[in-house]
Amino acid sequence: MPPSRIPRREFVKTAVAIGGTAALSACLGREDPDLPRGDPSGYPRRQHAWNGALPTDDHGNDVPPRHHVVRLLDYRGEVPTDADRETVEAALRSLERAYPRSHETDGGRRVGLLSTVAYSPSYFERFDAPLDGVDLPAPEPLAPFEDPTPDDPDAAVHLASDYGSVVLAAEEALLGERETVNGVEVDADLSGVFAGADLAGDGRTRRTGFIGAGLPADHQDVEGVPDSEPVPEESPLYMGFESGFEGSQATEDRVTVDSGPFAGGTTQHLSQIRLNLQQWYEQDSREHRESVMFCPVHAEEGRIEGTGENLGAANRVADCADDVAADAAESGKVGHAQKVARAREDGRPRILRRDFDSTDDGRATVHFLSLQSDIGEFVATREAMNGTDVADSAAVGQRSNNGILQYISVERRGNYLVPPRDRRALPAPD
Repeated sequence: MPPSRIPRREFVKTAVAIGGTAALSACLGREDPDLPRGDPSGYPRRQHAWNGALPTDDHGNDVPPRHHVVRLLDYRGEVPTDADRETVEAALRSLERAYPRSHETDGGRRVGLLSTVAYSPSYFERFDAPLDGVDLPAPEPLAPFEDPTPDDPDAAVHLASDYGSVVLAAEEALLGERETVNGVEVDADLSGVFAGADLAGDGRTRRTGFIGAGLPADHQDVEGVPDSEPVPEESPLYMGFESGFEGSQATEDRVTVDSGPFAGGTTQHLSQIRLNLQQWYEQDSREHRESVMFCPVHAEEGRIEGTGENLGAANRVADCADDVAADAAESGKVGHAQKVARAREDGRPRILRRDFDSTDDGRATVHFLSLQSDIGEFVATREAMNGTDVADSAAVGQRSNNGILQYISVERRGNYLVPPRDRRALPAPD
């Protein structure tokens, strides 16, 4: 199809997935955003403090940026030098001067550019001193039926925006392929300090994706989604339901490291998950999908309309979290959100999800990115999601009828530390 006839949101998403100068030029021709400059002097110390820059929907739920790029990188040297630290900080500060975190438009608030840089256990192994105050284990399988390849780059840079052209331009600037962005001269880039990571199993070092109403429906012609194009037009995610309810997210305060040299930082988990939605859409009924995504009582009582926007600011599974065993025995199935709710503390979730869908490698994929005060919080949440306590009970197996487990396959995992902003440039462990 001629580019001029491709719908804008589909075109922009495709450009982000392809990347490079040509994709950026084409994307700018479609978007041409008129953005103010950024002012990093007022930015929060927490790199992960994105919520204040996000728009909210009518229910008060934070609306995530639509376009995402994650670059996995290896440090070129041995032990980081002060000169390299200055280069990294100058490169990141250039982007912050070029783009606002968010800005007001005629249609409301939109995200300009949000970013984080995070470091893996492999990065910290080069130092003689141990990592102080943060437990950052190497990634490992977290269920008896999975065997993901561990990701071990030194660093992960996450760029996010409502504009595809912004994430592409920021990425190019960081790689030394653009001298100006949004009219601001780039003081430094990362090309002399980092290289693309050497990942086991030929993993992708560039991961892209999207989240938002209409984007999954525009990009369902991929492996893992039936040819019948069943993804609802209004859905922000491939599986057809809302996900980012305020009540099912940890607060930024909850996921922040509160003591030690990395106080003000957080930990990040990044999984690459492949979706297989053939049965989800072609064989399973709408009632079944509601049951295993939320909980059986939601389906039985007709609580969910459309993608679940009517639920407001909470998925309302707290009142069925204690019924997992009973539902397994009586209904022959249990819900994903229902199981995960069992990991809550004081009624609140323990992780803050910033995941997004993807068509990387022509497959329906989720890049599951979560933030938590330590990786153990993610592990506990994942263990609750596994539902091993009800597996093989009645019709519920390790994966079948056990939430959404049978529709997802975890292919890769990585764990990272997101330092506070003033320690984000090649930090020492102590």
